Amino acid sequence: MTEAADGPYRPCVGMAVFNKKGHVFVGRRRFGSDTGELTHAWQMPQGGIDPGETPLEAARRELCEETNIRSVSPLGESDGWLIYDIPAPLAGLAWKGRYRGQRQKWFAFRFEGDEREIDVERPGGGHEPEFEAWRWERLDRVPELIVPFKRSVYAEVAKAFAHFAHPAAAAASHRQP
Repeated sequence: MTEAADGPYRPCVGMAVFNKKGHVFVGRRRFGSDTGELTHAWQMPQGGIDPGETPLEAARRELCEETNIRSVSPLGESDGWLIYDIPAPLAGLAWKGRYRGQRQKWFAFRFEGDEREIDVERPGGGHEPEFEAWRWERLDRVPELIVPFKRSVYAEVAKAFAHFAHPAAAAASHRQP
């Protein structure tokens, strides 16, 4: 067994950002040494939780760092934490082999800005771009676009946030996480 297979899960957040039509933001990941050649390169923004940071604070920070999106309001959050393991070939590469996978808290946000705010090439905080392209997608289609080892998490997110995927719900909901 590798250290990653026996190691802890990385604490992480994921963000489902809904537009006024009830579609969610997805970005196509840039390929780097930690991702390998992935066939299904689309995903919703996600990232680690820094020490002393609440999951909601991490979600807002990571969203800006990956997409430059700041104009959002919270719609809801997942009831619990969702977990996935990284496949053995990638486990030693991702996060330098320290984690076996991720433990994620997911948040739903309503995007309230102008689409010109979204900039995956020059994201907020001067961070290196993680996405090379982006688009709005139907939430129920997103699990098909995701790498296979994350699909069960994305299926749970799609189920939990399905009520935000309708234009009226995305525009009208003000439930705070």
